[in-house]
Amino acid sequence: MRLLKSQDLRGVALVALAALFVAVPCAVATLGSSARAGSTLEERKLPMKFSWIACEPNCPGWVSAVGVVTSDSPRDFDEFAHGRDLAGATVVLDSSGGSVNDSIALGRRFRELGLRTTVGTSVQTHTTHGDRGGVSPEAYCESMCVFLLLSGKTRYVPREAHLRVHQIWMGDRADDAKAASYTAQDLMIVERDVGRLAKYTFDMGGSGELLALSLSVPPWEELHELSPDELRLTNLVTTDLVEDVLPQAGTAAVPVAEVAHKSAQDRFESSSADANIQPVRSTTTKTAEAVAPTGGVAPPSR
Repeated sequence: MRLLKSQDLRGVALVALAALFVAVPCAVATLGSSARAGSTLEERKLPMKFSWIACEPNCPGWVSAVGVVTSDSPRDFDEFAHGRDLAGATVVLDSSGGSVNDSIALGRRFRELGLRTTVGTSVQTHTTHGDRGGVSPEAYCESMCVFLLLSGKTRYVPREAHLRVHQIWMGDRADDAKAASYTAQDLMIVERDVGRLAKYTFDMGGSGELLALSLSVPPWEELHELSPDELRLTNLVTTDLVEDVLPQAGTAAVPVAEVAHKSAQDRFESSSADANIQPVRSTTTKTAEAVAPTGGVAPPSR
């Protein structure tokens, strides 16, 4: 599929989206929320958790957001934010994606608070001299996580991070998308959710190129990893300076943690050494919701 090259963020991009509705009549639901990483199920494939990483007395701290966005995530963030002064804080993302509509809702909450965003793995240790927080730049932000990153007023992506995108799709049919059947109701959901995603993208300052790149990759192909040039073209990056998003104290920057290099990750599969822990999967055909590991189906969006 030919990618958009125009700098007109709205007109040409929306025309291309209309064409995609016809070319890809079954694109909706969840952006791939599971992937393989050895034999252990990582936190980034469990329902999203929010935590405050403190590094006092060296720096104020930041929000760690790790995992898959589900229907509970906006409420969980509201509960986490209650009583905290998060205005202008930074969110460090490490996520496999998840629910389209709930990611949009969560991203709008981030923007309302004027949060800054980046990609990384937060690490915190406790010493006799206080908490020491660090961020490893070797992390993944896939699918709807990329659109969460877009919600930051200031956005930084380290060169070691992996940002990968693909089409939205009916979550219960993504494993065998070519063989599945689709109805007129499914097409209606396609148009509704892609329209919501397009509006959100432009509201957050993203470009039509981000939508075109994402919607040109079907679920039977590997996710497309965004290049440094594409990060700029899509407006996902607003600064090349890590100090613009991670807190500082005087001239002392937040330390960068050193962790083992992660293996390359596949698309729709994951495995776990613990049979009681399952990755988040989408089974509903009517929404962009994800299913919690308890097996409960998320309620339909309204």
